[in-house]
Order: sequence, then C-alpha cells, then structure tokens
Amino acid sequence: MAVIGAGWAGCAAAIELAQAGYKVTLLEAARTLGGRARRVDTDRAHLDNGQHILLGAYSETLRLMKLAGVERDQSLLTLPLQMRYPPGTGGMDFAAPSLPLPAPLHLATALFKAQGLTPQDKLSLARFSTTARWMGWQLDTDCSVSELLERFDQTPRLTKLMWRPLCLAALNTPPERASAQIFLNVLRDSLGARRRASDMLLPRTDLSKLLPEAAAAFIEARGGTVRSGAKVQGVHSIEGRLWQLDISGAAVGGTWSTYFGGVVLATGAAQAAALLHDIPEHDTAALCSQLTAFEPEAITTVYLQYDAATRLEQPFYALLDEPYNHHYGQFVFDRGQLDASQAGLLAVVISASGPAAAQPQELLAEAVAVQLAVDFQRPELGRPDWFKVITEKRATYACAPGLRRPSNDSGLPGLVLAGDYTAAANPAQTYPATLEAAVRSGVAAAALLKRSAVQ
Repeated sequence: MAVIGAGWAGCAAAIELAQAGYKVTLLEAARTLGGRARRVDTDRAHLDNGQHILLGAYSETLRLMKLAGVERDQSLLTLPLQMRYPPGTGGMDFAAPSLPLPAPLHLATALFKAQGLTPQDKLSLARFSTTARWMGWQLDTDCSVSELLERFDQTPRLTKLMWRPLCLAALNTPPERASAQIFLNVLRDSLGARRRASDMLLPRTDLSKLLPEAAAAFIEARGGTVRSGAKVQGVHSIEGRLWQLDISGAAVGGTWSTYFGGVVLATGAAQAAALLHDIPEHDTAALCSQLTAFEPEAITTVYLQYDAATRLEQPFYALLDEPYNHHYGQFVFDRGQLDASQAGLLAVVISASGPAAAQPQELLAEAVAVQLAVDFQRPELGRPDWFKVITEKRATYACAPGLRRPSNDSGLPGLVLAGDYTAAANPAQTYPATLEAAVRSGVAAAALLKRSAVQ
C-alpha cells in the first residue's frame, strides 16, 4: 500500500494500514514530515510552522499518538478550558476548575467565577449552552456563526471576547462567513461533552515529533518504508488492479516508477486534484472541480525571542485583536513553559491572517511586539532580541456554511482520499480543518482501503 503525503492525515492512514499488517510506503515531497503542521528549521531556531492547541475531544489523534508510542504527559501540557486575557485590557478571565467536576457542572462553575463578564453576558452564555443541548447541537439549515449568535441573543461583549476568538481558533474563518453547524460540532464535542473533552492540550515538542516522526518509526518497525524528498509526479491505473506511481527526487535517485495494490492520496486538496486530473484511465473532472473549489485561509505565527528569564504568568493568553489599531495578535503562547529549551520565546497567533500577512514582516512583528508591551504593561516586550514571522498561506480552507466536501471514496478502485477537507461519513462528525479532522480522515481512508482489498 502507498500513502502519498506525510501530513497528519497520511500518517494516520499509514499507521492504521501498518497496524493491520500491510507493508506501507509513505511518500512525502518535503524533507520534513507533518504537512501543514510541521517543524520548520529556520536560521534562528527550530520552530513550528504554526502554534496549535489540541483538545481532549481529539480522541483519534490521542489514540494514534499512544499507538505510535508518544507519551501524552511528556508531549502535551494539559490545561482546563479557559479564555483568559491579560489583566487590565478590558478582556475576561474564564477558566474551568481543575477539580474533576462532572460535565456540565465544570462549565457552570467556570461561568459563575468568570471575571470581566456582566450578569447579562453570563446569562447569554448559559442560554446558548442550554439551547444548543436541547437542539442536539444540530441545525435544520446551516448558516453563518454570526447569524447563529444573533439568533441565540448573544451579547456583543460575549461575542467579542469568547465566540469570535473560539471561531477563529477552531475554524480559521471569521464568524460572519464561518459555518455554524461545523462550529456546533466542535462545541458539542468539547463544551458539551465530558469534562476532560474540553481540556486544552498544548504541544511540548515540535509538531513533527508529536505524531509524524513517531508514525514513521512505527511504519518502519513493521517492515514499511518512509521516503521524504520523494515527490509523486503521476498516478496511473493499470488494468483496474494496480496503481503506478511516478516518483522523483534526490531520495529516489532521480525518477522512479513502482506499483501498488492500493493508494491513499493524502496531499492537500489542490495537489490531489492535480494528480487526479492527469489520470487518463478515469473521468475525474467532477471530483477535481470539487477539490479546487476550496478557498484557502492563512495562519500567521509571529515568534518573538526575549531574554531567557522572560516569562508570562500563564502558558497562554487570548488577546484583543483590533487590526484598525494595529493589534493583530489573537493568542500568545509562552513557549518556555512548554519546552525549557525555548525559554523567553513567545508565539503570537493570527488566524485568517490574509490582511495581516500582506504587510512587511518587520512591520507586522513590530506591531505585535508593541501590542504585547501595551497589553501586559511590560515595555521590554516591545524590544525582542529577534523575530521570525511564519505564514502558512494554505493552512486551512474557509469553512463556509453549506460547504460541499468530498468523501474519502474517490470513486476509483483502490484509491482513496485523506485530508482535513474530506467529509465524515456521519455529517454530525464533520470537523473543520483541524489536526483531528485530518487524523479522522486518514483513519477512515485506511478502513475504506482495507475493505476494498478484502473484496
């Protein structure tokens, strides 16, 4: 079996196939495994191409990490659900208790103790949670998140301080054009589920180590092969029974063709469309049209390095983003509290970052540093030793209402799709473009391929 693409979807599919006893060949065009959630080797330090938060609800991701031998407590910092702003910025301080209270009592306790919210705000949030549960977290017709919040009579302050940043973090799409149903799916599995499902999990290691490199070791230990720097240039169907892959790159010594009984196509949607378009043996026009219809959304992470003694009071904070005031940061993470080797390094995240990323990097980094200095009332934060701006231009796709997403089944025998852009078999389980969505898709693709191999 071949898996094209060693992002999180491809790694998940490869683990599942290897665990089932198949000899897997995992092919990745880049030198570093992880796809759009990977380590980046810069001239300053080893960084991630984006700061991520996982949730306790990411059941498949956590299962595969465990299967691949990743120690959860060593690799992830677990924090109770929270939305905390720097004191004095006009934000809020909402944090679920660390005590093992049953759901939804832990959220009720957090809401009761929350600071920076008026009684009307708290009542608005309680009404949202209650009504969503009563509705089964389902809408008859999808709409935008903004429309949903208006329908649920959410206060402007609660929308600004909680719902908008949550929507940006989860869907990487502004509320006014983000899918309310997909947002509800995420809220159901986090806020609306058992207490530990709402926990926030912050990576202590780089993203490539968190799963992709462990997946590679898992595959090789079971007789499989992992090749980075190996780009698949063409895919051909051979008599409806085999797939020929044309591969190039230094890792394969130039150009190489080989044959497989099954293929998981786990690249990004646009790359998948390019490969499928060139398969002369099948009509893939409709599928390719669907794959090229996704509108990309960027995520920018601004890394700021200070003296190693620099530290925030909490591992991360939400920030009030006001682009018209040149305040672009939405969340800031103290990387030193996650990895001692990164002491003094702060990572500031800007989701749906197209307008911000269009600025010169020096100006954006300066604006973010000044924002931190003002918000935390610490002038030294305005003067980092160095900065690095990393923008993943196609980090996700716009998660719009009613977005049509392809299934894992490509319609071609022995070839399946895997990626965060695919739809789950059960619409209620469809997630936005997150690590968990990618992993679930990889697992589903592997299951589909295994079933077709038995037939």
